[in-house]
Amino acid sequence: MAGIVLDLFFVLLAAKLGEELFRRIGQPVIAGEILAGVLIGPSVLGLVDLGEAVELFAELGVVFLLFWVGLENRIGKLHEVGPRALFVGAGGIIVPFVAGLGFGLAMGWEFTTCFFLGAALAATSTAITSATMLELGMIDSKPARIVLGAAVVDDVLALILLAIAAGMAEGQIDVTSISVTVALSLGFVAFFALGGTRLMAARPQILKDPKFADSPLLPAVLLCLGLAALAAQVGLAAIIGAFLAGLMVAETKEHHPVEEEIAPLYAFFPPFFFAYIGMQLDLGELADGETLLILAAVTLIAVVAKLIGAYMGTRGLDSRESRIIAVGMVPRGEVGIVAAGIGLAADVITPQIFAVVVAMSLITTLIVPAVLPRLTRAGDD
Repeated sequence: MAGIVLDLFFVLLAAKLGEELFRRIGQPVIAGEILAGVLIGPSVLGLVDLGEAVELFAELGVVFLLFWVGLENRIGKLHEVGPRALFVGAGGIIVPFVAGLGFGLAMGWEFTTCFFLGAALAATSTAITSATMLELGMIDSKPARIVLGAAVVDDVLALILLAIAAGMAEGQIDVTSISVTVALSLGFVAFFALGGTRLMAARPQILKDPKFADSPLLPAVLLCLGLAALAAQVGLAAIIGAFLAGLMVAETKEHHPVEEEIAPLYAFFPPFFFAYIGMQLDLGELADGETLLILAAVTLIAVVAKLIGAYMGTRGLDSRESRIIAVGMVPRGEVGIVAAGIGLAADVITPQIFAVVVAMSLITTLIVPAVLPRLTRAGDD
């Protein structure tokens, strides 16, 4: 027990020191927390291992982060950008997937390996962009809403790719099983995004109805964790469920009290998530020149393909909004790592390629906090 507590102490301390340093030098705090994770992780100082407790706190961190993002939005505003988000999400998946698949084939790798690489490059981590937009105070902007809507589209399409990739690794693809999973995922999103928010709007006092709750916080957290768990059960990322829970709570009269009470959880847990991303980087696997060349090529493809794919879906918007949206879709974060991890466990991804995907995910994750503020300021000049 003492070892677990000490690990959590080191992770939180490192993340906050990274934030403190980056605030003082005028840089994005998320980058500071991620790089702090690299420093204390197994690859550098080795102060903290990638144990279950740290992973649990990291998962809670991203869940509460997306719940907070949901609280800051309203379903009606997301409806307004629905078609645009669909195009951005589809383009942001298809172009990087094809580019990753093509790169792997050009390298002479097995087709299944190439497919997993394409899936890792296709996925988007909305948590990073959401956190950056929250920091910049633009989470309620049109570009932010398009990115959030596109994230839901991305998650469903990435789910299909991962299901196919997992089937290929096992030697067979169960079309029926994949179809059922996709149908459940779409039904889940539609039911809670439409029906759940309408229920909350029709019964705005619902969070105060339970007799066990002295405040609306506990029912809201139960809803958040419940939908996150249910989303994971149907095959979606848990963060989609947390985001939908936030959208539902945003329709109640207790919206602002919940925001005030959930703020300490939002301040406490997400730093574990950002530090954990950095801790997963294995510098030892990147020690030779060949791997570094592959990393440079994969990262370049990941960035350019996502920019092109997402930008294609923004036709008709002004150029500044299009750039913000395209850059906002760049991070892979934990999503790309999960895709590569499945391939590694199935022995179709080598440790070298896994390390490349993790490093690529980290680099793309650092791009948004660095670039997005500049794009925002450029529009204000």
